[in-house]
Amino acid sequence: MKKTILVLIALVSLTVTKAQIRVGKAILPYEETYGGVELKLNGAGIREMLWIDLYAGGLYLKKKSKNPLEILDADETMFIKLNIVSDLVTQKKMIKAVKDGFRKATFGNTKSLDERINKFIKFFNEPIIKNDIFDIVYIKDVGVKAFKNEKELGVIEGRDFKYALFKIWLGDEPASEAIKKGMLGLQ
Repeated sequence: MKKTILVLIALVSLTVTKAQIRVGKAILPYEETYGGVELKLNGAGIREMLWIDLYAGGLYLKKKSKNPLEILDADETMFIKLNIVSDLVTQKKMIKAVKDGFRKATFGNTKSLDERINKFIKFFNEPIIKNDIFDIVYIKDVGVKAFKNEKELGVIEGRDFKYALFKIWLGDEPASEAIKKGMLGLQ
């Protein structure tokens, strides 16, 4: 009887566990659901500096795509998961990286987005530590919802904001070429 119960417990725990992938020191799930939409990992990569892994990033879409313009233009639920794997990623450095990313993504023309960029930057008002996980979710007809360790930080409306934000990782001047290729499933 004990063996039967142990086998049943093992089977149940196997079916409850989500499928995951290791990306550097981070573990990302293969699937996530937001707003009732099932999303699959399109690809993942590591942002590194001087051979030090800073964070792992995964892109989740309804349908896989290797075309960054198609992804940026899409008006459908999708998200980017950032898993911080280094103590070198701090609140101050993240804020600077986000500001620089928006500047590059918009070719310096942030005026129409400035108020929303400032609101987004306030989502990083708490210290960032190793193993923090940020989910940046675009939900059609809602906007960008940001989460830190599954706690909702806020919502920013506008598909134009989503376009510029996702361009930080998927644009012509991404935060990292390696993470862009990883998210697009090209590595």
